[in-house]
Amino acid sequence: MAEYPLVLAGGRVIDPDSGLDAVADVALDGDAVAAISTGPLAGVERIDVRGLVVCPGFVDLHSHGQAIPEQRLQALDGVTTALELEAGTLPVAAAYAAAAAQGRPINYGYATSWALARMVELAGVPVGGGTASVLRNLGDPRWQAAASATQRAAVLGRLRADLDVGALGIGVLAGYAPGLDPDEYLAVAALAAEAGSPTFTHARPLVEVDPRLPVDGAEEIVRAAGETGAAMHYCHVNSTSTRHVDRVLGLVERVRAQGSAVTTEAYPYGAGSTAIGAAFLAPERLTAQGLRPDSLTYVRTGERVADARRLEQLRAEDPGGLVLVHFLDEDDPADAAFLHRALLFDGTAVASDAMPLTWTGPAPDPMTWPLPPGAVGHPRGAGTFARAVRMLTGAGLGLPEAIARCTSVPARVLRPAVPAMAGKGRIGAGSDADVVVLDPDRLADRATYADGTLPSAGIVHVLVNGTAVVRDGRLVPDALPGRPVRR
Repeated sequence: MAEYPLVLAGGRVIDPDSGLDAVADVALDGDAVAAISTGPLAGVERIDVRGLVVCPGFVDLHSHGQAIPEQRLQALDGVTTALELEAGTLPVAAAYAAAAAQGRPINYGYATSWALARMVELAGVPVGGGTASVLRNLGDPRWQAAASATQRAAVLGRLRADLDVGALGIGVLAGYAPGLDPDEYLAVAALAAEAGSPTFTHARPLVEVDPRLPVDGAEEIVRAAGETGAAMHYCHVNSTSTRHVDRVLGLVERVRAQGSAVTTEAYPYGAGSTAIGAAFLAPERLTAQGLRPDSLTYVRTGERVADARRLEQLRAEDPGGLVLVHFLDEDDPADAAFLHRALLFDGTAVASDAMPLTWTGPAPDPMTWPLPPGAVGHPRGAGTFARAVRMLTGAGLGLPEAIARCTSVPARVLRPAVPAMAGKGRIGAGSDADVVVLDPDRLADRATYADGTLPSAGIVHVLVNGTAVVRDGRLVPDALPGRPVRR
C-alpha cells in the first residue's frame, strides 16, 4: 500500500463538484490531493477527523481585505482563496508582486479596475495604491464625469493591458458613478467578451431608487450580457437590490433562460460597508434608499451618525473612512426574508465583500497575531462563510448544497476564463490541496457589528496548497502558503 505524506482519516468527505458525500480517507501529497478512498489509506501523518466534514476550501470572489491580518480572519472562516474582483486593482502586476514579496496565508488574485483606470485618466490620481486609493477617491466627482472619446480609449487601454498580464476579469464600480454613460459600460463588457474574461459589477441604483438615472442598474447588467456575450457577475445582489430583490432575481432568471451568462453573489448580513464619501451616501440621496444618517455607523469611532450635518462633516474630513450601512433590519422577519431569498436564489455564490480593517491606532506589523487591540471592521470579514452555511442549512438547504455555494459555485464563475481555478472549489484526486475540515455541529460565526474581528467557531483545520494555516482551530502564525491565481 502506498504511503502518503498526510492523510485526513475517517471524515465525511463532501465534494459538491462530483456529488461525493461519504466517509472516507483523503490523502494529500504536496500541494495536491493524491487520493480519496472509502478504505484506509496509509500516511506518514494521519489526522483523525472522524465526526468532522472534509470539503474544498471556500472560495471568496469578493474580498477587499487583501492584507495578511484580513486574510488570517478569512482563513479562520474556512476561506482558502480570496479574490479582489469587484473593485479590482490597477496595475495588477504591481499588486501580484507586492503580495508575493510579503507572502499571504491564503491564495489571492485580482481583477483590473475600471474605477481606478478612470480615476487615473479623468481625476489625475496617481497609478497604484489599490483599495486604499479606490476608497479615498470614491467621492471625487471628477472620475465620475463624462469621458471624452480619447479618455474612454485610454481607460479601455489600461484595462486591456492588465488583462494581458493575467488579471482575472474587469471590476466595475458602476454604482459609485451613477451618471455613467451606458455606452461606456457596454464598451467595457465588449472588451471583456473579446478577451474571454468575466466582469464583476457593483450595479448602479435601481429605477425604484432613482428614476432619473439613464438606465436601471439590474437592466444594465443583463443588457450587457445579451448584447456583448460577456459573462456578467452581479456583485452582492442583496445589498444593491435590498427590498426590490424579487424583481431583480426574476430578471436574472429570465435572461439566464434565454442563454445569457449572468451569475450572482450575496452575503448574509443586513448591513454593508463602504467609504463614507461615496456619492450615494450624500445626505440628500439617503431618503430614496430608505436610509437616514443614523443608518450609518462610522467605523473608526463606532458612532451612529447623528444627523445630516455630522454626515457632511465626516464626508469632508475623512472621505475614505469606512461606514457600516444598515440597509435591512435583520431582526425584522420581512427584511430577513429578502436577505434569505438573495442567498437561496439558484446558483448564488456566497461572497464576503470583506473590507480592510480600520485601525484606531497605528497599524501593527502585519505578522502580529493575535490581532492587537485597535482593529475594527465589519463582521463579514470574519464570519461570512460560517454564517452563510448556518443560514442556508437552517433554511432547508442540505449541507452539501450549502458547501457548494461556498466552493464549487464561485469556482465555476471563473473556471471558463481561468484555468488555474480548475483545481479549486473541489476535492478529488488531482485537485489543489486547499482543504477545510469543519465541525458541522459547532460551525457558527462569532463576529458582530460591535466586534467584527471575532473568528468563527467550528473551523478545525485549514490547509492551503497542502500547508496547514489553521490547525486544531488555531491559526498557524508563520504559515504563508498562499499563491497567486492568474488568468
